[in-house]
Amino acid sequence: MSPAFSLYLDLVRFVAACLVYVYHSNQRWLISEVLPASDYGHSSVVVFFVLSGYVIAFITGTKERDWPSYAASRLARIYSVALPAVVLTVALDAAGRALAPGNYDYPWDQFPTRVVASLAMLNEVWFVSITSFSNVPYWSICYESWYYVLFGVICFAPRRWAWPLAAALLLMLGPKIALLAPIWFMGVALYRWQALERLPMAAAWVLALGSVVAIVVFHRFGVGVALSNGLETLIGKAWHRELTFSKFFVGDQVLGLLVFCNFAGMRRVSSAFWPVLAPLARPIRWLAGFTLTLYLLHQPLFLFWGSVIRGDPSGPVFWWVTTLATALSVVAIGTVTESRRGDLRRALLQRLASKGRPANA
Repeated sequence: MSPAFSLYLDLVRFVAACLVYVYHSNQRWLISEVLPASDYGHSSVVVFFVLSGYVIAFITGTKERDWPSYAASRLARIYSVALPAVVLTVALDAAGRALAPGNYDYPWDQFPTRVVASLAMLNEVWFVSITSFSNVPYWSICYESWYYVLFGVICFAPRRWAWPLAAALLLMLGPKIALLAPIWFMGVALYRWQALERLPMAAAWVLALGSVVAIVVFHRFGVGVALSNGLETLIGKAWHRELTFSKFFVGDQVLGLLVFCNFAGMRRVSSAFWPVLAPLARPIRWLAGFTLTLYLLHQPLFLFWGSVIRGDPSGPVFWWVTTLATALSVVAIGTVTESRRGDLRRALLQRLASKGRPANA
């Protein structure tokens, strides 16, 4: 992966996380006016899925070539942030509800079920939908974690068992997670489809720029919502409701292809942007390092800080002050959680590698 394309992906990752924040913080008790770009939240998750598939395929193709390394890295990446996120969500919700209960239209019951489901990434299996208290965005890490497992099975299980095991895993997880799996695997296809790296430059520019225009048009005309409404007409309201976050899967596949095209084009032409991006490399990398923390904790944090500050939503000041407090909290928390990831990975790798050794080794 070229330095320019790697930096572009980091920039995309951070911008997508910010758009998710804008989407969820677009609440009238926080700001009376509708926030700009507040309809890109769900679509940003599609970006995360394609990007994640690409990065994981790249890592397994260049670094993590055995299952202990792969499993240790993925577990450390997820749980170094997910575990603190679950604990902090409960604490922040408890404090925020005591200060301003009207801001919390989220479940506050069945604590053992919600905590265990969140830690086991079982919130969205089959037609179960267990919200992690106020942390609504947590659903996507549950999907993504199982895509890691699925990809690991395909890559590292014995060849004759890999695909049957993958099919059994999808059957166990149910249709919601399966419906969005192709989007994640678009990222894998992008990495492994070597012919795309030899695209003519003219075609690459068309893909890179044309996909951006197409993505804007997709949202401007509500294509995703229209396709979801069509699906609802086809399968009925009850089944459509049961799909929860996967009810937009038809439009998400279209959007995933547009993101795929953008990444395919930018991989070829990103060097043209290097003179502009290079001076910003350090801050972009630094900000991208907090993306998972920002994603997994932004909603509990802005709800909490909004409940503490309790400003006037008629102007933008309340939203901006709450956002600043949320950002500072993300940096403080992320500095701790991300710094522990390496230690957790080493401990897991040592344990997993020892299990793979013969008894007399």
